[in-house]
Amino acid sequence: MPIIDFHNHFYPPEYIKAIEQGPSAVRITYDAERNPCLHYPGDYNIAVRGHRDIDYREQVLRDLGVDTQVITLTTPGTHIEEPATAVRLARLTNDAFARVVADKRGRFAALATLPLCDPAASVAELRRAMEQLKFRGAMVFSNINGTALSHQAFWPLWETANQLGAVIHIHPTNPVGVEAMLHYWLMPLVGFLMDTTLAAASLVFSGVAERFPNIKWVLGHLGGAIPYLAERLDRGYEAFADCRTNISRPPSAYLKKFFYDTVNFDPRALELAVSFAGAGQILAGSDYPHQIGSIPKMLESLKAMQVSDSDRQQILGGSAARLLGI
Repeated sequence: MPIIDFHNHFYPPEYIKAIEQGPSAVRITYDAERNPCLHYPGDYNIAVRGHRDIDYREQVLRDLGVDTQVITLTTPGTHIEEPATAVRLARLTNDAFARVVADKRGRFAALATLPLCDPAASVAELRRAMEQLKFRGAMVFSNINGTALSHQAFWPLWETANQLGAVIHIHPTNPVGVEAMLHYWLMPLVGFLMDTTLAAASLVFSGVAERFPNIKWVLGHLGGAIPYLAERLDRGYEAFADCRTNISRPPSAYLKKFFYDTVNFDPRALELAVSFAGAGQILAGSDYPHQIGSIPKMLESLKAMQVSDSDRQQILGGSAARLLGI
């Protein structure tokens, strides 16, 4: 069974060059090791070699025994740009991803980047990415400049994704209320996880998950707190009439059909997610090459889980292979 790393990130050199040339809401500087630093409102990322050198990255995967990575862009995403710039950068990124997938022959798959500040353009780019570039879906962010993914402005995108049977991977970004998270790296350590949790709960309670049942939703970082809080969401469904307005079943019935990547390296937390959704809904993920990510820790934590060998094989790659058709 192959090992497939579902959650990791790549900045194509073409994307970095386009940002440097501008116009862009992102500013680039260089650190002492000549790594590009991408500065954007409220945060910055350091693009180390693994973020931008695909040949180096391929050797890392060989050395660590990972067969395939599903590459995606990461924060800041294109949605922080003006719409025309967002469309241009999304197309450029997706074309670069497609070249990587073709050139590396099975080592990489990709999920599309969408210009989410322009929902209509996102519909067109998702269709192009899936029908022409042969991607299986897209990665989106947990809120779009403060607007929830469940907002009706995005329903045409979800309708298209539903028609195409798309994989939609939800990745966190600057959370609402970020002002309370400016110290001690609380934004990525706490805020990201809570924003993913909020996005998933809103997609369920709003009826989006029920209305568009063919979308394969994937939650990053083990779903934030979803496996831990699902019972509370079900109690809300029982207690409050407005929690039943748009859905016909308790929230956990939908959330158990979501997929969860394993960017949480605590084996006991991973076991809770398996207990909640089943091994077939859990996807290995490393968050490579972020400072807080680690392929070795991904592999060690999956090895340490107290699950059957068949369940472990599903998590390591079987579930992702079925989901992506690879």
